[in-house]
Amino acid sequence: MFCRMNEQSPPPANPLHQTSRPAAASARAPVRPVQIGRVNWIGLWTLYCREVKRFAKVGMQTVIAPVITSMLFLMVFTVAVGDRAQLAGDVSFIAFLVPGLAIMAVLQNAFANSSSSLVVSKVQGNIVDLLMPPIGPGELLVGLALGGMTRGIAVGLVAVVVLGGFAGIGLPAAPLTALAFLVLGSLAMALAGVLAGVWSNKFDEMAAITNFLIQPLAFLSGTFYSVDRLPAPFDSIATFNPFFYAIDGFRSGLIGVGDRPVTIGLVGLVLVNGVLWYLCYRVLKSGWRLKS
Repeated sequence: MFCRMNEQSPPPANPLHQTSRPAAASARAPVRPVQIGRVNWIGLWTLYCREVKRFAKVGMQTVIAPVITSMLFLMVFTVAVGDRAQLAGDVSFIAFLVPGLAIMAVLQNAFANSSSSLVVSKVQGNIVDLLMPPIGPGELLVGLALGGMTRGIAVGLVAVVVLGGFAGIGLPAAPLTALAFLVLGSLAMALAGVLAGVWSNKFDEMAAITNFLIQPLAFLSGTFYSVDRLPAPFDSIATFNPFFYAIDGFRSGLIGVGDRPVTIGLVGLVLVNGVLWYLCYRVLKSGWRLKS
């Protein structure tokens, strides 16, 4: 009797052995591919964030160090020259020097950010991270250029606040003019950095461009003096330097003093940016020295 009941009655169910599958899992929706329009906004934003995080992680080196270098220039010229030089009417030499130092730091750092991004990727062998994602040459150019502009403008704003406090400079004389030259100048140098980064395959080639081209153009562009003080024909030669228009226009917007009309500087920088943009786009689209 007892044995028969054990044979007929089913064993008790073990809750640990029961598997219950949710209804949603059995009717799983198919995965749909992400549709990318004419502009890959997600890829562009990701590239821009990557460029910003590159220099933000080492902010002491990329932002604070250029400001300290500009402060050292200001201190040296303050001790060596002081108020003995009057280059622009009632404006002191120190106040005249601050906009030049600030915009020079902007131009150098905008160039360094976009150029180093490409050169480091080549040297480390991860340039494929820029070439394989579904972003076109235009999106790649915009992301690199905006990253360089962001670093340059960040350095410039900090430099203006710090150096302007030492020189007693208050509010800008023409804020929109100063902002326009700040944006156009940083964009031009970020685009120049893209061209230099594409051409350079190692750090030595990049250092040659920086030391023999960028530094001379920056120092011989009216940063520390007025080009009207130069003898002929050097005063006319200086006006062919695109750095000069960025520095002179930014100085005019910040303290209201400039060597040339603001309109000429704006038109000149717009043309320079247009030419550099076209060259960068063609180079990135062809893959020259990037895919080989």
